[in-house]
Amino acid sequence: MVVSPDEGAMDRAVYLANNLGVDMGMFYKRRDYSQVIGGRNPIVAHEFLGSSVEGKTVLIIDDMISSGESMLEKADKVIVCCTFGLFTNGLEKFDEYYHQGYLDYVITTNLNYRTQELLNREWYLEADMSKYLAAVINSLNHDRSISASLSPT
Repeated sequence: MVVSPDEGAMDRAVYLANNLGVDMGMFYKRRDYSQVIGGRNPIVAHEFLGSSVEGKTVLIIDDMISSGESMLEKADKVIVCCTFGLFTNGLEKFDEYYHQGYLDYVITTNLNYRTQELLNREWYLEADMSKYLAAVINSLNHDRSISASLSPT
């Protein structure tokens, strides 16, 4: 099952779920935009929309992960995939999720700085984007369209 952690990642989750032929779900987060706490608007409602995740392998797909507040507890296996692994609130919460069995892997790209501490975590995997970036840079250097590099397939 593919899960979108919020409305912003819905397109990616729908695309991936359709290609994999699996169910899709989404977290709905209602925020209080009248307040800012810790640089963010606080979440006042957090609901999961979709079929049961119980006993399923769940793939959470997003553009970035900062705090990891959208983890699933009833799934059989949880894998988080994101472009940018920022881990702004530290790694301890992810360690806790991993040791409690709520999280199996976090997969991010090498497109931002990663500490050695993160690279040594059992739950961390990295997707190397070097060839993709090289193709984009090569296209730009030769004044060609980068559309072939941006194709979702």
